[in-house]
Amino acid sequence: MAFCAYDLIGDASMTGVLVLLRHGQSTWNELNLFTGWHDVGLTKRGELEARRAGETMLAEGLHFDLVFTSLLARAIETNRIALETMGLNDIEVRRDWRLNERHYGALQGLDKKATAEKYGQEQTNLWRRSYDIAPPPVDETSPEHPRNDPRYRHIAPRDLPDTECLLDVVTRVVPFYTQTISPELAREKNVLITAHGNSLRALVMYLENLSPAQIAEFNIPTGVPRRYEFTRQLKVSSVTYLGDPEAIARATQEVAEQSRSEKH
Repeated sequence: MAFCAYDLIGDASMTGVLVLLRHGQSTWNELNLFTGWHDVGLTKRGELEARRAGETMLAEGLHFDLVFTSLLARAIETNRIALETMGLNDIEVRRDWRLNERHYGALQGLDKKATAEKYGQEQTNLWRRSYDIAPPPVDETSPEHPRNDPRYRHIAPRDLPDTECLLDVVTRVVPFYTQTISPELAREKNVLITAHGNSLRALVMYLENLSPAQIAEFNIPTGVPRRYEFTRQLKVSSVTYLGDPEAIARATQEVAEQSRSEKH
């Protein structure tokens, strides 16, 4: 279900513009490991993707009033590079754990190909791409459990996941969007969200009213801004990826191929 642009409702009214940006390639992406909430930095390719995203948004004449990102370094760094490229060094940036990537439970840190060999490709694909089937949970004593990370000490323990499916991510991302981000759009503020493949897929599912079957086939390329315009009622009126269409198509296809192989 790869597409670059379409109209959903009609002409946009006086609301802010929303742009979604998936972080650039991370070091664990490069190593083919399940990453989830594990904190890793960007590769040189990831830094270049972030810079190109900033260049694209600058060329499109975008200016943001407010930015949201997760608590994970790869999203924070992508956001920083993109904004510096745009010359937006003093803009307000709000970080929130609800924009974090999906928690992959006991799979975090494991090699994806080895996991498929151990549990079978069918089971591994269910854990990775199904809407409501989560991987095995991580033990509470593990350093991969967010209860053992001081960054999450202000979060109620019951709210911190030991594993997640995409439905769980939708459950935390959508209320955050409707309560915190959409009011800013209604006040005609332009908003950038720099986050992760699954937290952004959860938001796309809500914004574009996609079914679980549709979102299972939906892939967001790294470093490609996705722009939304809205009606006054904050219904999506148009959505488009920004940048060179051929490059976007290649990047989207790369993600789609990864999602169907051991290298997702």
